[in-house]
Amino acid sequence: MMRKRIKIWFHPGATSDIKEFSIHKTVLWGVLFMAVSALAGTAVIGYDYFRLKNIAFDATRLNQTVVQQDAEIKHQRGQIQNFAGEIESLKKQLDNLSKFETQVRLIAGIQQTSNSSGLIGIGGIPQDELDLDIPLEQKHTALIREMHQQANQTNLTAQKQALNFENLIQLLEQKRNLLASCPSIKPVDGWITSKFGYRASPFTGRKEFHSGLDISNKSGTKIVATANGRVAYASGKRFFGNLVVIDHGHGRVTKYGHLKKILVQPGQEVKRGEVIATLGNTGRSTGPHVHYEIQLNGTPVNPLKYFLN
Repeated sequence: MMRKRIKIWFHPGATSDIKEFSIHKTVLWGVLFMAVSALAGTAVIGYDYFRLKNIAFDATRLNQTVVQQDAEIKHQRGQIQNFAGEIESLKKQLDNLSKFETQVRLIAGIQQTSNSSGLIGIGGIPQDELDLDIPLEQKHTALIREMHQQANQTNLTAQKQALNFENLIQLLEQKRNLLASCPSIKPVDGWITSKFGYRASPFTGRKEFHSGLDISNKSGTKIVATANGRVAYASGKRFFGNLVVIDHGHGRVTKYGHLKKILVQPGQEVKRGEVIATLGNTGRSTGPHVHYEIQLNGTPVNPLKYFLN
């Protein structure tokens, strides 16, 4: 039985006696096993703790990176869409320039020639590709590709428009005298109360052709000549009341009706912008206004197409 027990002697140090006790081998091995197991468990738990702590730190850092990248993507997307909007704005400006060129050519009687390029068409960027709320994972590849194409087209169009204007300026220089006698401004500021074309008569209610524009304003407002010319008529006339007719040459004539007071004489030379009368309500009229009419070779044309101001 003694072999199954282990004796242990120790000197406590306080006295000279040596103390002895014995422990069963099974108990000793059990205690040692539990101690080793405890140390191993502590080591495993400690390792897992530090590993999880590192994983949590990496996850936090990765999340911060993702948030920063999302913000950068949104910022870049906003810049792309702003650029797309600028391209659209530039295209509108080019389109307005083209319309202005067309209007000048109409007024000056200058047609497109082989030397002028003509304006090419440019499509619009789809609005759904400008949506800021589309998912971040959805790329703007199509929009960027479209922007590159339209930027190139816009650049080409701008070059062609520059050629058009160079051609137009050369022809305008040649037609300077003709342009001076071409109606190109409003005879008076005010409200257009009746446009050129067919309308219901304010007197009979029947459909009739209105050969000019009716522009309303306060009675006595100054009316100016819309181009250089010679006064061909300045007196009263049925329906028109007080009427001034100016012959601008080259088949162009302007009429100013329902005037309050006529300030020019027949045969008088007038310049564009010169006051020729005051606005009134004479003749067949329902209120103070001027009937402004442009005739080309005896045929009335739409005055709105001749306004540059």
